[in-house]
Amino acid sequence: MFLTISATGTPERPATDLGYLLHKHPDNAQTFSTSYGTAHVLYPEASAERCTAALLLEVDAVALVRRGKGKGRGGAPDAALAQYVNDRPYAASSLLAVALSAVFSSAMKGQCNARPELPARPLPLRVEVPALPARGGADLVRALFEPLGWTVTVEAVALDAEFPGWGDSRYVRLVLESERLTLSEALRHLYVLLPVLDDAKHYWVSSDEVDKLLRAGDGWLPDHPEQKLITSRYLSRRWSLTREAMERLELVRLAEADDSAVEEIDNAVAEETEADSEDAAEPEEKSVSLAVQRRDAILAALHASGAARVLDLGCGQGQLVQALLKDTRFTEIVGVDVSMRALTVASRRLKLDRMGERQAERVKLMQGSLAYTDNRLKGYDAAVLSEVIEHLDLPRLPALEYAVFGSARPKTVLVTTPNVEYNVRWETLPAGHSRHGDHRFEWTREEFRAWAERVAGRHGYGVEFTPVGPDDPEVGPPTQMATFTMSAKEEKAA
Repeated sequence: MFLTISATGTPERPATDLGYLLHKHPDNAQTFSTSYGTAHVLYPEASAERCTAALLLEVDAVALVRRGKGKGRGGAPDAALAQYVNDRPYAASSLLAVALSAVFSSAMKGQCNARPELPARPLPLRVEVPALPARGGADLVRALFEPLGWTVTVEAVALDAEFPGWGDSRYVRLVLESERLTLSEALRHLYVLLPVLDDAKHYWVSSDEVDKLLRAGDGWLPDHPEQKLITSRYLSRRWSLTREAMERLELVRLAEADDSAVEEIDNAVAEETEADSEDAAEPEEKSVSLAVQRRDAILAALHASGAARVLDLGCGQGQLVQALLKDTRFTEIVGVDVSMRALTVASRRLKLDRMGERQAERVKLMQGSLAYTDNRLKGYDAAVLSEVIEHLDLPRLPALEYAVFGSARPKTVLVTTPNVEYNVRWETLPAGHSRHGDHRFEWTREEFRAWAERVAGRHGYGVEFTPVGPDDPEVGPPTQMATFTMSAKEEKAA
């Protein structure tokens, strides 16, 4: 089976940047072993104007039979001959999707150490799949890909060109074109939708497939009009797994609520102002906005911790990332957000496409959900959750706690969140209202302290509390910050 990915370019942005993104040099033909055969990566053309990478997967049909996975659709027993005579070696399926993930894993994750600015840059892309099983026909192919920003050309393959009366087969030739998608997005679309169109997988679908689906579907699946069909087919119509995935997708969708203003929340404010949504209710006489005071407090705490490699979790439009970049003490800065739109704005704010090479090596923007563990976040000195936790439903907080404190385990974690007791000081904020419509809760100082101490004790951290903004003697500060520091015993064990 065969798939090509092409990019066009200019002398300033050559198409051969595709080789950096795929981590495969255009001058070399490379071979990779897979569980069911051999994958070859080669470049039929590679120039500044146009570059094409081809993935050729040679499937070992005998290996499929020996493992009991060559028995036809969904692995169900068919005629004995179907074990040996089937479309698995020739038509795009879950075999090709798994090969894409294995061979281009870094590209799919949006990682490029050599050119860190490239993964976030949209490319003029063309993807061609000559033989794709499409259970649902051309209409379904368009319904799956067009909402994602692809221009779709789909041609049905006749059963036999010499006998047109026999009609069309279930196979199509697919061409996808787009100028506004990143390579990572394109690969994740293919990884999920190729087996969805085939409506069969070559391996047993277990519970870990839900996590794979949500990782690959980050940023596009929660709002896809065919979400239910995609989820059901990807999980081989296993109802229990489909229900779990749909519930988790709904939680992600809710977490992205109010995204019409590009995450117009406390840590993702409109680009033209330094103040966030809660600062609009701040007394006018304040000369320094609360947003600025909060960033200053975070920077001071990071300096005190001695951190050099920092995560900004829920980075929004990148205001804190921008402030960190101005300080050379921070050698690596990673911004993570669930919203691709917010990351796009952050990329523009930081001018990643025009940033010098040395500066670009210090910063990276990644899409990710804090509700799931992510190995990319391990090994950092510090992590910041600035005005993030209040945007999660309370039942989801334990997932975030484990992802940050139990899995990523930075040496220092800074968490800021509104102090609800201070709300009475803002005359323009109606009684009983939150500072922002997307806030799922706002804690008192006592509630925040109880949560932070519980989390610290559970995961081997100490915690201290710092007021941010004017510390009112009656109601406390407008923002409260907790600084979690890993205990010496835990740090040594890590």
